Amino acid sequence: MGEGATILVCSDIHYASDAEKKRINYETNAIDHPVTRTLVRFYRHHFWMRDPFAHNDLLRHVLTPPIEPEIVVANGDYSCDSAFIGVADSAAFESARICLSQLRERYGEKFRPVIGDHELGKISMSGGKGGLRLASWAASRERLGLKPIWTERLGKYLLVGITSSLAAMQVYQHETLADEREEWLELAREHLAELSAEFERLGSEDKVILFCHDPTALPYLFELEAVRRRLPQIERTIIGHLHSNLIVWQSRILSGVPHIKSCGAAARRITAALSKSKSWRHFNILLCPALAGIELFRRGGYYTVEIDPSAKRAARFKLHEFRR
Repeated sequence: MGEGATILVCSDIHYASDAEKKRINYETNAIDHPVTRTLVRFYRHHFWMRDPFAHNDLLRHVLTPPIEPEIVVANGDYSCDSAFIGVADSAAFESARICLSQLRERYGEKFRPVIGDHELGKISMSGGKGGLRLASWAASRERLGLKPIWTERLGKYLLVGITSSLAAMQVYQHETLADEREEWLELAREHLAELSAEFERLGSEDKVILFCHDPTALPYLFELEAVRRRLPQIERTIIGHLHSNLIVWQSRILSGVPHIKSCGAAARRITAALSKSKSWRHFNILLCPALAGIELFRRGGYYTVEIDPSAKRAARFKLHEFRR
């Protein structure tokens, strides 16, 4: 290892294949109640993402960075998941395939992708449609070549990528099919055991940069004794999922709200995350924004990270921001 190494980190690309682009208003069309449908349409149009299919061109920023990185990490969510069941849906699979193929063609063996929640599926906001599917888990690994957990050694730094939906399965189990739930719970147990083993192997002088798409998983990592003992060695945890630092700020304000279990899957999932989000502070989180950001600001970006393999100085993070 030389004097330094550079990592490029992007997240929430949400590429749209031609098949996904045909599903106009897919989220509001999944909502039966007219008032709820109107509220979600307003939220999407003015705050979140007016046209989720219109941003494929933003991937060019990641493919043509100002430096040539040694490692490229994509922190999850490669499709628009417009059927809400992850890449078991053929249109979402094609989106993810095209996106990952472009990144692999550009970066080859340098590329390290993380599994996001939209690869596996999640119940739609207010519509109650979809959820996690084991077929998406299989397609993610076997057809898209995504690893549930991976590590990369850069001197005294260990990069660790995990699958946040598995780590947070206590929350997500309610979005699985009843006849698949036990298998999901077993996959989650295996995932957390493997992560614990990785942290047990850390040397006393090692530093960790953790890649975890959805911060909902962090409280469950905090419950792992091996992780908790080595928290001072986690220099940064790079999250995605929230798209904008405004959402991170709102999450901190709402930290500790009660867990609401009776108002649908989205409310259950969000309040479960917020009720435990005080533990996020132990992980020194840094949001990598979505390439398209959110509609309110229309700014996205990616990070480059300068690593000193000797760990004599902390990693240096630089945000490359752009407007759309």
